[in-house]
Amino acid sequence: MAGGVGSRFWPVSRNDKPKQFLDFFGTGISFLQQTYNRFAKIIPAENILVVTSAQYEELVKEQLPQMLPENILLEPHRRNTAPCIAYATYKLQKKNPDATVVVAPSDHLILDEEVFLNTVQAALNHAQGNDELLTLGIKPTRPETGYGYIQVNPAKTKQVEGKKVFSVKTFTEKPDKELAKVFLQSGEFLWNSGIFIWNIRTIARELEKYLPDIANQFKDIVPFYYTEKEEELIKGIYEGCNGISIDYGVMEKTSCSWVFETSFGWSDVGTWDALYHLGQKDEDGNLMSVGDSMIDKVRGSIIVSNEDDKLVVVKGLENFMVINTDDVLLICPRDNVRFKNVITDLTVNEFNKYQ
Repeated sequence: MAGGVGSRFWPVSRNDKPKQFLDFFGTGISFLQQTYNRFAKIIPAENILVVTSAQYEELVKEQLPQMLPENILLEPHRRNTAPCIAYATYKLQKKNPDATVVVAPSDHLILDEEVFLNTVQAALNHAQGNDELLTLGIKPTRPETGYGYIQVNPAKTKQVEGKKVFSVKTFTEKPDKELAKVFLQSGEFLWNSGIFIWNIRTIARELEKYLPDIANQFKDIVPFYYTEKEEELIKGIYEGCNGISIDYGVMEKTSCSWVFETSFGWSDVGTWDALYHLGQKDEDGNLMSVGDSMIDKVRGSIIVSNEDDKLVVVKGLENFMVINTDDVLLICPRDNVRFKNVITDLTVNEFNKYQ
């Protein structure tokens, strides 16, 4: 899935080139390319699909020139993850009704790829012969407010290829700090990675059960997938399709949801603060990505500039973000809530051209 706008990484991530197409860690490849390369180790290239917004078609083709054109699924409108998954599900169903599928965001960081791929392969093996909707839950290490959580049922657990798997009790949206602390202390909550594994039969059945208005529209055009009529029909569906997440639409309601408890150095890198926790910091706890700079009495801050020929001078800040791009200079507390207010303000005044 590669259709998001990555607004929480503004001003580096923009509507015309969001986070998944950027190289945040100086590796020379984008999040999207990292994700493709990761899955290509266990999945044949012809079996990898990318679902993205129609406006990013050329970016996907530029960054993944090896992709088959029919494997790039273009959404004419953003409608959250349930329609995205329904589109891919029924298109895959026409090609291979017995397929087992892993669904993953394209902009996550995975530090231990070996453990990740072993976990995904175990889940794929299990899903092939079981009518279950599987997800990967990350054992939390801190009271994170930027992630959704999955509450497990400790009384209903099993082992799959040596990995602990729990029945899901509840899915929970991003909590406030105090509730996140309660989740961490209880030992019953995992971070929701947004990575799902299932077979086509099971996800199609559950989509039709809980989201019939969405599922049946994509199901009805199965004869026209991989034909010239597909694009026109998809546009018609998305015009009237409601936006809803797969978590809220299906996973919170189904009785066949299970979660693998795992840990492989995961982060959705969803905010600047999340990037701060992941990145390598200097002796004052600053995360820096700048050229020439004079930094004095600055602690616990993020300082980023994409202009190598500009001297960056920062003095006397603590727990701040200083983000400099070609057309925006952001100076803001590192607090996620305050930063979110900045993004909201952009949409309601004359500065929305900078989104």
